[in-house]
Amino acid sequence: MRTKDVLGRWGEDLAVTHLTTAGLEIIDRNWRMPGGGGELDVVAWDGDVLVFAEVKTRTSTAFGHPAEAMTPPKTARIHRLATAWLIANGKDVRVAARRSWRFDVIAVTRLGADGPDVSHLRGAF
Repeated sequence: MRTKDVLGRWGEDLAVTHLTTAGLEIIDRNWRMPGGGGELDVVAWDGDVLVFAEVKTRTSTAFGHPAEAMTPPKTARIHRLATAWLIANGKDVRVAARRSWRFDVIAVTRLGADGPDVSHLRGAF
């Protein structure tokens, strides 16, 4: 496994711990769209709100905060993946659109001796 993959998995594990501690119910992790096209990191319930969370992990902030990696093309991809997830899980997109759902970013930075920093940006995009 590549170092980048190990770091990403570590960050996702921290993000899931953060979300469950905050009371969210994790219902899916690392969901891949059939036929390719990307992956959703975390899908969870926050009460009656469906949350699609993207996890960004970095070793430092030398090149900016991890959340800054969420560019317009990446957010558009997450929106497409969320629609595909709803369809794959038997949710009618028209019905789901009437329910609350949001897109969060969990930014994880490994800071060394001080431990990791986890920022949860609700409704980030």
